[in-house]
Amino acid sequence: MAYPAASSGEGAIAESVKKIVTDDFFSAIEITRVNDPKERQEVKNIVESGRMTVGFGAQPILLGNKGNLNSFNPEERQAAINLVKGAIDQAYEVNAGKLGFLSGPKPEKDEDQALQLLADSIKELCQYAKSKGDLVLSLETFDDETDKKCLIGSNRLAVEVAKEVRKVDPTFGLMLDLSHLPMQRETSKDALTVARDYINHAHIGNCYIKDPKDPAYGDQHPRFGYPGSENDVEELAEYLRVLLDIGYIGEGIQNVVAFEVKPVGNECSDVVIAQSKRTLIEAWNRVKIATPQL
Repeated sequence: MAYPAASSGEGAIAESVKKIVTDDFFSAIEITRVNDPKERQEVKNIVESGRMTVGFGAQPILLGNKGNLNSFNPEERQAAINLVKGAIDQAYEVNAGKLGFLSGPKPEKDEDQALQLLADSIKELCQYAKSKGDLVLSLETFDDETDKKCLIGSNRLAVEVAKEVRKVDPTFGLMLDLSHLPMQRETSKDALTVARDYINHAHIGNCYIKDPKDPAYGDQHPRFGYPGSENDVEELAEYLRVLLDIGYIGEGIQNVVAFEVKPVGNECSDVVIAQSKRTLIEAWNRVKIATPQL
């Protein structure tokens, strides 16, 4: 997300990966497809030698190919499943520990059937992933009416799907994103509390939803404090406070909290990353002041 050109899987992806890995602020990185096998091997070498925790995002693959894991059309649904299976294969190639993906669009009717189809798809993916190793899968919750208009959607609904999938794979979980909460019409406390027993990955970022004509409108993850946007230091601090309250973060806990931020227009990726780091430090300082034992 921070280096948008990399999401296509083409180009000198290793160079952007190297920028993150050589910054000791970070101990984890999220990547997506790398189409060139040689480039993929170089990325693997960089993250391995940098001793980075690696996450793999299948979201760009599904979105770019209009993959729908809850499609009522069996062929379309299988095509989406196959897209994620390909992502699982690449995730294993780069030694990723976790893979994230998203549901398909919210249908106009028969939502219950779509939820069952999604659960069935995820069960198949979990079984495939576990047949190859110990990769953990994570369903990211998105907006259901603003931009991506996904079936999942509501974090409460996501928990119902996760309960069903865990009958097959107890490691399966949910990925919640601060950027999405305003579009989901949920507070940090509400969303993270309802998902507390299922959350296995957390994203932090921002969104802008005031004017559809703005280039940052929707699920574009602009920098914190983008004019007219929803999230800045205080909102991030509240999100961190709740993550602390539910036990997702804390002393000795190694769960990932990952930036998902993107340049808008001619903004520089490296500048947006630096601003995000400053925002996180300021937000965490506010959490520490409010919680003296930290």
